[in-house]
Amino acid sequence: MTETTAIRIHATGGPEELRVDTIELGAPGPGEARVRHTAIGVNFIDTYHRSGLYPLPQLPHALGQEAAGVVEAIGEGVTEVAVGDRVTYFGGGPGAYCGERNVRAALLIRLPDSVSDEVAAASLLKGMTVEYLIRRTFEVERGQTVLWHAAAGGVGLIACQWLAHLGVTMIGTVSSDEKADLARANGCAHPVVYTHEDFVERTRELTGGAGVPVVYDSVGRDTFERSLACLSRRGMFVGFGNASGKPDPFDLGILAQRGSLFATRPTLFDYVATREELVASAEVLFEVIASGAVKIDIRQRFALTEAADAHRALESRATTGSTILVP
Repeated sequence: MTETTAIRIHATGGPEELRVDTIELGAPGPGEARVRHTAIGVNFIDTYHRSGLYPLPQLPHALGQEAAGVVEAIGEGVTEVAVGDRVTYFGGGPGAYCGERNVRAALLIRLPDSVSDEVAAASLLKGMTVEYLIRRTFEVERGQTVLWHAAAGGVGLIACQWLAHLGVTMIGTVSSDEKADLARANGCAHPVVYTHEDFVERTRELTGGAGVPVVYDSVGRDTFERSLACLSRRGMFVGFGNASGKPDPFDLGILAQRGSLFATRPTLFDYVATREELVASAEVLFEVIASGAVKIDIRQRFALTEAADAHRALESRATTGSTILVP
């Protein structure tokens, strides 16, 4: 048995519920590998698990969806990785907020030399989210204009760069002039500061009244109805997060009234349901990072034991770019 530090919740609630625990870790079982973490990603979904919005199967439970590190040991039948490999992963259930962890080897992705551990931990979930949203949920085309909420966040800044690289014009909502400058510097053509601008009016103005073919919305309740108002005829609403809470139930008839709209609530897990899909998505992300088209901006680093501070910063919208924990 090995002892390791893990950040767990024993009850749902605010950041104060995050506890620094010492847990025992056994040898990796069949199909598993033990990974010593060198960097751990922080994502909004972690706050949903902590608050109880997304219930965990039992308590106490560690949080965290993604990390990078080095394979220290492998269990029986593992062929995907070898001891000493640099790897990254997401999924397998919350539990990445720890020093070491046994992970299903099928989830592990070998890291190319062109991607550092910190960049991998800061970008895998966010970058693969952008990949499936813009390439598979709604496949954007050069010359289109799209609306993206929270353009200065971790996912948003990757999207700013990637869409600009593809020749797509982004209208991006942000909460401050400083964040507008950041989004613009990363390729967002039209930052809209929603605290003193109406993003529906601005979107209609920028599109000559036509609206956009797709809105990517990770905010949820606060933006849902107005996001629909930004769409062109037969446009698609893509809701991929609930930073302000889940949207209220709505009558499907509103989609007809607003122009035969489409609405979907996708998750990354359904777009990387097989190992082949997982590896392919990661490879596309690593390629666009290696090319320099997308640069991962790690703007906040916290010690693993300071995870509660990381959550406070994230939920107060004080963060920009990516945030990581360092064991």
